[in-house]
Amino acid sequence: MSDPRELAARLSEAAANLVGIEALTTTAGPFDVETAYLVQDTVVADRIRSSGTAIVGAKLGLTSVAKQRQMKVDEPLYGWLTGDMAIDVAQPLRCSRFIQPRCEPEIAFLLRQDLGGRHVTASQVLAATAAVYPAIDVLDSRFAGYSFTHPDVIADNASGAGFVLGGQATGPSGLDLRLTGVVLEKNGELVATAAGAAVLGHPAASVAWLVRALATRGRGLLAGQVVLSGALTEAVPVSPGDVIVARFDRLGTIEVACR
Repeated sequence: MSDPRELAARLSEAAANLVGIEALTTTAGPFDVETAYLVQDTVVADRIRSSGTAIVGAKLGLTSVAKQRQMKVDEPLYGWLTGDMAIDVAQPLRCSRFIQPRCEPEIAFLLRQDLGGRHVTASQVLAATAAVYPAIDVLDSRFAGYSFTHPDVIADNASGAGFVLGGQATGPSGLDLRLTGVVLEKNGELVATAAGAAVLGHPAASVAWLVRALATRGRGLLAGQVVLSGALTEAVPVSPGDVIVARFDRLGTIEVACR
């Protein structure tokens, strides 16, 4: 079996040098999902040590059936958010900090109580949620050209690089997040439209899947953590000068200016 620490070191070095590398499954040989999450654990620990921050939440990927079919898998994946990934509202996204940044709109959950266990449901997620936010997930694959397999992207912390929460917090009560629409624009041009149902049928169902998946590894989510529930549209490549705007029905608008 490939050594998770050695594989993690390759990813951490790529992130530090801002240079994309070949997929680990190409250069080191294939490895399974269990090994991929062990690599991810080390990658996240390395990031925490180097940044002096801590885990502040989690993010989901491959939450659409189309994406799962494309990657030839039948379930989502997850990664972790660390404090240094947070980009404040009105703060620019500095592209020089990334290898190949992309942005995608998501619905974010702020938890008011801990969540754990193998049988958590979407309704329990909503009951444990303090507020939902419009959000932008900033991706940055450490693999050149975003060329990777399912285990590769898990190892790479689900391409996690940054996130922006909109300034408007909305209580989940009375909201049907399945029907919450979003319009994504880049430089004033329409890129895509979608609704919350694009994420495992309901964004809260996506978070519930995460909790159940974490429980199999003896983990859970904590009060105060943020969860990005999964992309509502395709990710959009960005470069200096670009402006990304995501308009969410009832949740508000979030804008990211790239520098």
